[in-house]
Amino acid sequence: MTENEISKIIVDSAIEVHKTLGGPGLLESVYEESLAWELKAKGLQIKRQMEVPIKYKGNLLASPLKLDLLVNDLVIVEVKSVINYNSIFEAQTLTYLRLMNVKLGLVINFGEKRVVNGVHRVVNGL
Repeated sequence: MTENEISKIIVDSAIEVHKTLGGPGLLESVYEESLAWELKAKGLQIKRQMEVPIKYKGNLLASPLKLDLLVNDLVIVEVKSVINYNSIFEAQTLTYLRLMNVKLGLVINFGEKRVVNGVHRVVNGL
């Protein structure tokens, strides 16, 4: 399965989660757990809150980053639930993509009235 095929399943699942939970207004962790459940039910492999080690000048830093979701080891998903979206979320996701050598990330903001308006693709050489 390609990154684009996986991303379609992720977006469809996010819409289902948003609809089932009644829209915006819940914590990110609720949307993240629900999305992980939905994706697993569709047969995808999910890693939640995966630690990403950071090296600085050859030294491993004590504070790793944490990805919300890594799907099939090919797509990073960052879950947000905010009223005011900030493009810094995309910059952070691009950094995660580079550190993990992954090509596609999705920032999904469940804080939107229509979650499809809150889906932002971030690519790393795809």
